[in-house]
Amino acid sequence: MYNQTAATPVSKERAAYLQKQRRKKFRIRAVQVSVVVLLLALWELLANAGVIDSFIMSQPSRMIKTVCNLSENGLLTHLGVTCLETLVGFLLGTVLGVGLAVLLWWSNTLSSICEPFLVVLNALPKIALGPVFIVWVGAGVQAIIVMALAISLIVTVLEMLNGFLATDGEMITMAQTFGANRRQVFTKIVMPSNLHTLFNSMKVNIGLSLVGVIAGEFLVSKAGLGYLIVYGGQVFKLDLVMTSVVILAVVAALLYQSVVIAERALTRKMRHKN
Repeated sequence: MYNQTAATPVSKERAAYLQKQRRKKFRIRAVQVSVVVLLLALWELLANAGVIDSFIMSQPSRMIKTVCNLSENGLLTHLGVTCLETLVGFLLGTVLGVGLAVLLWWSNTLSSICEPFLVVLNALPKIALGPVFIVWVGAGVQAIIVMALAISLIVTVLEMLNGFLATDGEMITMAQTFGANRRQVFTKIVMPSNLHTLFNSMKVNIGLSLVGVIAGEFLVSKAGLGYLIVYGGQVFKLDLVMTSVVILAVVAALLYQSVVIAERALTRKMRHKN
């Protein structure tokens, strides 16, 4: 029986273009990996040669030993605490930020009233409010999550609101001409047109949430990567500090990449529907 759902054959030009793109992507990835390996090797050689002080700057071999030691002494616990706090702050910041942006888009008067306050709050150094958050919500995980939320929330509101306001006015006017109400305009035009803006906001938000969590762990925590960094600095275990920083960088990259993967999956799904 003839299969009507068979894939459409790709032209030679299209196949050649796709192959070229794959090769380009592979070369870029290979160069990135090579740069990391080269920097680590150079770091190790300079430390062994005494050019840099391995006590202050550490070195890859000592960091590997530190990771092995940490893996037997609660590394996964510290890693899990930081990731959980980051994800909670990230989800709260995204949901509340998008919700507030929708509310401000819905009411032009409210948006005009709140705009200068949002700008001031965005410029305010949130870390300086850390002690205040501790007094308000208590010295615990909740203070760390509030710190992450404070750093990421306003950025999300401003970016999403700007995206909503920049939506194609002609499309909105046409929909209103055909009788679309405010809710229909938002659900059918404004929000679908700003999915890319949403994911861009999430890419920024995930990093800011992690920054907020680490800042909170610096102030009050009994576990987490921020706790390890502070503890290592206090007892002059700089291998622990550098190792925690490197692990933190890997966590940040993986969290960012998870948002990228989610965006690609949603984009692919929407293309199949269309």
